[in-house]
Amino acid sequence: MSESSESGAAPLTAGARDYRLLVPREWFRVDLTQDRWRRQLKTFVEKQADGRQVPAELTRNVWATLRNTAEAGRARGAMEFYLLTLSRNGGLPASLLVSLMPPGERPADPEAFAAWIEVREGEDGAGREVGVVDLPAGRAVRVVGLTSLDLHVVLPGGTGYLTLSFSAPVVGMSGPMLRLCEAIAGSLHWVV
Repeated sequence: MSESSESGAAPLTAGARDYRLLVPREWFRVDLTQDRWRRQLKTFVEKQADGRQVPAELTRNVWATLRNTAEAGRARGAMEFYLLTLSRNGGLPASLLVSLMPPGERPADPEAFAAWIEVREGEDGAGREVGVVDLPAGRAVRVVGLTSLDLHVVLPGGTGYLTLSFSAPVVGMSGPMLRLCEAIAGSLHWVV
């Protein structure tokens, strides 16, 4: 595993100016705070298709899906996008989107936030497991679905959440993939 560089985002809180996260070397990092993020994402997609018999339509669809995910994430405070291809046919990769959620409509208390998520999702959240866990970086709301794991980690001073959104559309979020994602989340620490 390698330690990611500092996020380059604006200071998180008065208590922490940034975060560090250990991510395996095989995961491709796209810095969403820089204007070159589209070019970085395009490079990833091209490298995954290079030397494989991947239909051009699939490559275009993967590029469009990842671009749309990155754009939507940036609109909600995403700073980094990590990608790991597990599929030999060039399909959608496993990913990690790191976002900053300032305080607002979400409850500052993790237990209240978890309850808020359950109410908000209602019956649509069937099959998702919502709870609160303790990570080395602090309390976190943990939401696990069939192909996703979201961890909303309380920022130092309770001034919002750093969200780690993992997605594994090919292999699903269980077994080794779940353990890997939880290990990455467990490596999170604050830079003061």
